[in-house]
Amino acid sequence: MNTNDHGRFIGQTLYSSDNEKIGKIGQVFLDDDTDRPEFLTVNTGLFGMNESFVPAADANVTGDGVRVPFTKDQVKDAPNVDVDSGHLDQSEERRLYEHYGMTYSERSSDSGFADGDTGLATGTTGTAGTAGTADTTTGTFTGEGHDTSGPNTDDAMTRSEERLDVGTTSQEAGRARLRKYVTTEQETVTVPVKKERAVLETEPVTGENRDDALSGPAISEEEHEVVLTEERAVVGKTAEPVERVKLGTETVTDEETVTEEVRKEHIEAEGDVDDRRGTR
Repeated sequence: MNTNDHGRFIGQTLYSSDNEKIGKIGQVFLDDDTDRPEFLTVNTGLFGMNESFVPAADANVTGDGVRVPFTKDQVKDAPNVDVDSGHLDQSEERRLYEHYGMTYSERSSDSGFADGDTGLATGTTGTAGTAGTADTTTGTFTGEGHDTSGPNTDDAMTRSEERLDVGTTSQEAGRARLRKYVTTEQETVTVPVKKERAVLETEPVTGENRDDALSGPAISEEEHEVVLTEERAVVGKTAEPVERVKLGTETVTDEETVTEEVRKEHIEAEGDVDDRRGTR
């Protein structure tokens, strides 16, 4: 991949070190001093909406695309870089190289794809540079005292595990409504009532009632009447409060089982190593 033909790689498929398809190559960034390819960009994420930067050093051009000595997760998790100006500054280059476990220096170099059919780079990297060389047999970047899979640390690895952080959140589960309606029932009540009736009585003429008895004609015809009264039942209705009903809530506790996948790192040694770790 030289200065004149680097454009033909735009749109080709980029593959990871384990032959997993990463995405399509979108742009080729050249070294300011050498005009050699220094970084490739690849479209990743949902519908290819993200653009990740990948060092062009150690890229291997094959018949079906371009392969780089990095995993798909390394490429997808690469730092986001603002390239609105179309140029990478040294701080952005440093972040990218450190992410891919490559030592950064500010001297320029002739990094990029090598000329010829293999497309394997020399292992140095544009203006950023590297302190090591490419291993042409494994496609990985090595150097003295250098962590091959991440930033330089000490002589020990840290093993990490994911753990589930389980909590609760409130959400609407349903609604309850209090509604009042009217029904009609028959009710029977017995009420005592009074009524008058005529009573015919006789009494003898005595000295006390003699004047009343002789006040009229001696012989005559006449009529006398009495008004009779009676009570009847009268029904009225009066609304009165009976009880109060209100709608409230109470909390009950139940159990819910949550199942989720967690990732755990495992560290194994290769070669003649006496493994003195405890069993985990």
